[in-house]
Amino acid sequence: MRRALSVAISLVLFLTMANGATTSSASVPKEGPAFVTDPELMDGFRLLYEQNFPGARAKFTAWSAKHPTEAFGQVALAAGYLFDEFNRHGVLTSEFFMDDEKFLHGIQGEPDPERMKEFHAAIDKARAMATEKLRTTPGDPNALFALTMAAGMESDDFSIVEKKHIDGLKRMKEANDYAQQLLTNYPEVIDVYVAPGSANYIIGCLSGTARFLLWFGGIEGDKQLGMEEVDKTATGGRYLKGFAQILLALSARREKQNARAEALLKTLTEEFPASPLFAAEYAKVQGRPVPAQLTPAPH
Repeated sequence: MRRALSVAISLVLFLTMANGATTSSASVPKEGPAFVTDPELMDGFRLLYEQNFPGARAKFTAWSAKHPTEAFGQVALAAGYLFDEFNRHGVLTSEFFMDDEKFLHGIQGEPDPERMKEFHAAIDKARAMATEKLRTTPGDPNALFALTMAAGMESDDFSIVEKKHIDGLKRMKEANDYAQQLLTNYPEVIDVYVAPGSANYIIGCLSGTARFLLWFGGIEGDKQLGMEEVDKTATGGRYLKGFAQILLALSARREKQNARAEALLKTLTEEFPASPLFAAEYAKVQGRPVPAQLTPAPH
């Protein structure tokens, strides 16, 4: 608790000095990854949710080469590295989510340095591309979409993998700000709800004092609202739908909503039958033994 409180106090000093961002409501064509389902990208995310990380990264790399001006290609590539590291440490499992020490303070051990180097390179490239796009086309939805996802993933990395909690909370607020800018003018970009939703849920899990200080600094924390926002992506999202579904299922396990978790995990196992992660979590919520072949090995 004292560590969470210290993080909250430090972050307030940063947030209360931050200037709010503004966007243009100028009309732009509704095209690109924020609005259009691209089959090649969807294939990459399917491989990602099946824990075929090299295959997913190959798809995202190929897509980026064909769409060199789209920052989302680098966002997707970064996801391929981050999810790989999550899998290595069992982050998207009920054991991790239901253990407050891990859930609120991060992994045990150290991340793979080469994998995280590639993750940060992709994030930096995505951020540079999207920022330049906003410079020439203020309020561009695809740029805001990419920046939301980039900041959200970097928040996860800092908070969970690298355990740099103040940096993680700064990126969390950045993701929230970009998401709100995007959703104000383009509420149909359902994938983006997973960013404020996960932030609301995680902050809602902190102590009351820490939540109050973060609220004073501009970050609200409401577990129920967070789960409702994640549910929007879990129900109506595209690329991030699978991610939102596993987040919601594991959050439901934390909240002892096992029937809801079981229904979500059943859906995931049916949609991604090649995923050992989803099959293992479905077995756990049903109280069945997890077959040895479904237990991921460190790599």
